[in-house]
Amino acid sequence: MTEKHYGGASSFGSKSKNITSSSSASHKIKEKKSKEETKDSSKSTDYQKYMQAGKIASEAVEYARSIIKPGMKLLEIAEKIEAKILDLGAKPAFPVNLSINEIAAHSTPAFNDQTLASGLLKVDIGVHIDGYIADNALSLDLENSEENKSLIKAAESALNSALNIVKVGVKLRELGQAIENTIKKSGFQPIVNLSGHSIEIYDLHAGISIPNYDNSQEKTLESGTYAIEPFATTGSGSVRNGRPSGIYVLESPGAVRDNFARDVLQYIVEEYNTLPFCSRWIYKKFGSRGLLALKRIEEAKIIHHYHQLIEVSGKKVAQAEHTIILTEKEKIITTI
Repeated sequence: MTEKHYGGASSFGSKSKNITSSSSASHKIKEKKSKEETKDSSKSTDYQKYMQAGKIASEAVEYARSIIKPGMKLLEIAEKIEAKILDLGAKPAFPVNLSINEIAAHSTPAFNDQTLASGLLKVDIGVHIDGYIADNALSLDLENSEENKSLIKAAESALNSALNIVKVGVKLRELGQAIENTIKKSGFQPIVNLSGHSIEIYDLHAGISIPNYDNSQEKTLESGTYAIEPFATTGSGSVRNGRPSGIYVLESPGAVRDNFARDVLQYIVEEYNTLPFCSRWIYKKFGSRGLLALKRIEEAKIIHHYHQLIEVSGKKVAQAEHTIILTEKEKIITTI
């Protein structure tokens, strides 16, 4: 079954668990802190860290726009953007996603990737400060294509349509309808099995999905933090699983016998908590042995490995995204 974009029951950061007996103490501390902070933030209008993360995410997007050129290695792009986030005083909330043409999401370069930037490139960037997350994305036309430009405009216009009406009390179907109508008026289709999402501390996809079409959901939004992310396509409007992406998330408690694999798992628990990470980062820290350890940890079903998400008819996809904070009194777009 195709997963929604880092969403659903096995979403990035959707479960905060005690992962291994050797790592339990540090993980329980983070889990307790996360729950306490989430409770406090839901009652407070002080969203300073969310705002700081949003500002840095916005700067990272503009930096990406300034450096990306056709023919540039995706690996170089990802590493430069992630380094920029660190330089600005935050951490990546997930590996930079660089998805070309029909690949809609869940695509990040491997440590030895030689793929070059081309076509319609989606750049999805997440930033966090102490678990407070901002999530945004842009799409770039790297081949001077009118179709690409129109798709990008459709996704961006759909995002603006949703941002114009989003507020506490808005129905999910109303947001989906605004996105769907805008994209269809442009002559394209929304991706119906990808969605926006609620965000909580150390929880990138916190349980509420914001649809990209009218899904008849009468549920309304409450105060909180949300990412809205329309996807527009020239295809049929859904995605399927492609090849493994190299992107992982801690999923289930467990242990591994190999001492080195235990060290790698301990590092994953302490460094990434319940946020996504990638094989490229593990290779950078541990070398090729780290990749073997990662395989053993995956075989033990402690981590979940995501697949790339591909438009089912093989057609191009554009994406746009912003993170917002909703309160009873205001709407704040953190990533502008």
